[in-house]
Parts: sequence; structure tokens; C-alpha cells
Amino acid sequence: MHVYIHIYIYIPSKSYIVSLTVIASDSYTAMAKYLLLLLVSILGAAASTQSRSCNQVYSVIDYGAVGDGDTDDTQVLLFIYLFIYFITNICCPPINMIISLSQAFKDAWKDVCKSTSCSPIIQVPGGKTFLLQPLTFNGECKPDQIIFQVLNLITPYIIITQCFRILVFIITMLLTVPKSKMLDGTIKAPSDPNDWNCHGNKYCKQWITFDEVANLVIRGSGTVDGRGSTWWERHSSCKGHKHKDKRVCGKKPTGLTISHSQNVHLEGLTFKDSPQMHIAFDRAEWVYASNLTIQAPGDSPNTDGIHLQHAKNIFIDHSRIMTGDDCISIGDGSSQINISRIACGPGHGISIGSLGIDGENETVEDVHVSFVVFTDTTNGARIKTWQGGKGFARNIVFENIRSEGARNPIIIDQYYCDHKHCTEHSSAVKISNIRYENIYGTSRRKPAVHIACSKAVPCTDILLNNIHLEAVDGDGDDGDEPSAFCSNVQGHAIGHVFPPLPCLS
Repeated sequence: MHVYIHIYIYIPSKSYIVSLTVIASDSYTAMAKYLLLLLVSILGAAASTQSRSCNQVYSVIDYGAVGDGDTDDTQVLLFIYLFIYFITNICCPPINMIISLSQAFKDAWKDVCKSTSCSPIIQVPGGKTFLLQPLTFNGECKPDQIIFQVLNLITPYIIITQCFRILVFIITMLLTVPKSKMLDGTIKAPSDPNDWNCHGNKYCKQWITFDEVANLVIRGSGTVDGRGSTWWERHSSCKGHKHKDKRVCGKKPTGLTISHSQNVHLEGLTFKDSPQMHIAFDRAEWVYASNLTIQAPGDSPNTDGIHLQHAKNIFIDHSRIMTGDDCISIGDGSSQINISRIACGPGHGISIGSLGIDGENETVEDVHVSFVVFTDTTNGARIKTWQGGKGFARNIVFENIRSEGARNPIIIDQYYCDHKHCTEHSSAVKISNIRYENIYGTSRRKPAVHIACSKAVPCTDILLNNIHLEAVDGDGDDGDEPSAFCSNVQGHAIGHVFPPLPCLS
């Protein structure tokens, strides 16, 4: 008779499990077990030794970080559960940590980037607020993995998180963590635009930037506060004035920018009150953003929640976005975009575009938006293009969407412009293969469906299926019949579609 002996060895320094199987006859079973135990001991010792030598520690406190909320830590910040790792040769197990980046942090980042340790750790104390000036963190570091760690996290949680992350997190917080210490911390920007240290003393385009970083994970439950209210107030006074504050009237800074990067994971954070866009993925690929909260007043200008530009293979889900502009905007060069389980509102909805400004050739394709709730938004599922543009928006699906008082739950607008009446042009961005399915709820405007396409380049292959939108408040009292508008559209309406579109067969 043969005996099968299976053994699984977890090697923490490599984050993988070695599986061994030995087939032995009865007479050799004891010897096989002995040899396996010996092998386990050797591998365990090797793994333990490598794990100990792998994690060289760089404390930001040793580099001068303060974290009192007033001292300029720009050289000290990004504090949140955050670790960055280079997946190709993972050396040590990923651990959720918190960051801080400053001269303290610049210097710590610089040393970590050139470290010979396979998985160096930047340690930052929790329970603090860091003031951060505009700062860029560049990739191409030597280590396989970089960990940002907050020292006062509970040790058992750090150790056991690989197996029981959620369970241990809940238990340790309830039993051993004071309520006032549960937040990971806050990163905040200078409140006065004139206090921002911008390159060349010009206006700032970005606040926090990660550029050319591969395999970046930013995770936590902390807050990134752009403190943009003063920017918004001063910017509103720029129009029509000859003597302008060039810094304030220039382009307002984006909160967090991830550019020229691949394999990015952003999870769990709260972003609030950015001077302009809260998060931008620019020329980024394979991005997963989840469980985010993004909030700014409904009247704050240009405060998009997430903006995509030349972005590919992007996944955004399980997030709450409340802003003064688009909850999510998808710009030129973006493709393979998946958006699901988003609560949007207030804001301007989820938008493709705007595309084609100033006659530009711009494209967006292969977008899937599903399981979204629009609450009191100015728009819902929107595609917007400028007259005179070129390019295309195609292969786009909006499905399983609920509108709770959105003003334009379904809208295609090829006459988008920055003034009341837009001039007709002989060219336009081509819109084709657009599908709206399973969309229901209420609209605050009687034209619950508004599809206005170009005369020169009509929309084609437009499909509406299973649509039911009632009118409330807004342009009519409860119970008023909603209406639909469409022009220069080719396509079909199938199943139940209310209000009906006269231009679709």
C-alpha cells in the first residue's frame, strides 16, 4: 500500500506557499515523514532569516517629520494606509501601512529608493495631521517592495492581517483601540493659495503626484483634505477683471494625480475639498479604485471626483462621490473602463467627455457603467462633445441605474459649449454603439431623456431597453408626464421605454 503525504509550507518572506507531496510505501513512511519534517525546519529557518533581513526600517521621525498640522511637512507626508510594492519579484508579504512624506519624507523616500533591502519600511507615527506642499514622488526605485508603516498600529493586526484581516481589524478596534484613535490620519494642503510653494512660483497644477510608479498600492481610512474653499471663492472673482491674481486665476491644482503608472490600487481613503479635481489618472493603466469617499460642496467649481485621461483598463467601484462637477469624467484617449456600484450626488453625473474642444480629434471607447445611483445630480449618464471636433465615442454601456431626482438622467449632448447657444459645425465627434438598459427612477426635468446629435454626423446604433423615468418637482409637480427629446439619432428602443422616444424605432 502507498501512503500520500501532503505538506504545505508558507514562506512569509516570499508571500507564497510551497506544496510538497511524497508517495511512500508502508516501510518507508516513517523515513519520509522524518525527511519532510527536516525539510520544513530548514525552509522555515531560511524563511525566518530572510524575513528578518528583508525589512530595513526608515522612520520619518528620524528625518525630521513633525505631523502637528501646522509645521510644513512637505517633506513629510502621505499618511494613510499605504504601501508600494513592485510585484514582479515580491520579497515580503504586503502589509497595510500608513504614510508620511516630507523633507523628512523626500529624504526618506530617496534613501528607500536606493536601498539594497528587498522590502524597506518607511515608518510614520499615526494619530497626527500633516501639512503638505505640492510634491511629486517618482518611481523606478531599486527595492522589489516599499512599505509605508505607522508605528502605533496594533502589532497583532499587522502580524495576523494576512489571514484574518477583516476579523482582527474589527476585534482589535473594538477591544483595544480608543475611539479617538481610529482614524489613520489627515493630510492637508495649505489653506491660502498664496501659501502654496509652486514650481517657479507659478500656479500649481497638482498637489500630490505619483509619476512613473509601477505596482503602487495606496490604502487606508485616512483623509486627504485639499482645503479648496479659498481657491473657489477667489477664482469666482477672476472673470471680467483686468487685474487678476495670476496664481489664483490660473489652473487650480488637482488633489491626487497618478500619471504614467501601471498596476495601481487605491482603496479606502476619503478625499475632500480639492481646489479642482480630486483624483486624476493620467496615462495610467490597470488601475483599481475602490471604497473611496470623495466629497465637496455641490456648488464648488470643477471639483470632479475622478478624472480619466489617456487611461486604459480602469476599474472603479463601491465608492460614494459628492462634488460640484462630474462624479467621474472620462476624457480623451481612455478605453476599457469599468465603473460599478457608485453613489453619485450631488454632482454632474458620470460623463464621457467633453470631447472635441477647439476642433481636436479625441476618442473614448469600451466603457461599461453599471449599478449606479444618481441623487439630485444635474445629469446622470452623459456623453458630451463640442461642435467642430473629430474622433469618436463608441462601444459604451450604461445599465442597471437608478435616478433619484437627476435633472437629465439620460443625455447625449453634441452641442456642449461654454455659452448658451452653440454654433453648428460641419464636423463632430462620431457617437456610435451606445446602449442604455434597465434605467429607472425620477427626473427633475420633463425631458427625462435628451439625445441631441449633430446634423452633420448623426449618432448611430443607439439602443434603449427597459427604461422607466417619472417626472418629479423641477419643471413639473409630482405626477406630471415626463417627455423625451431626440434629434439626428439612428437606433432602436426595445422592451418597455418610458417616456417613449419618437425618433427611435
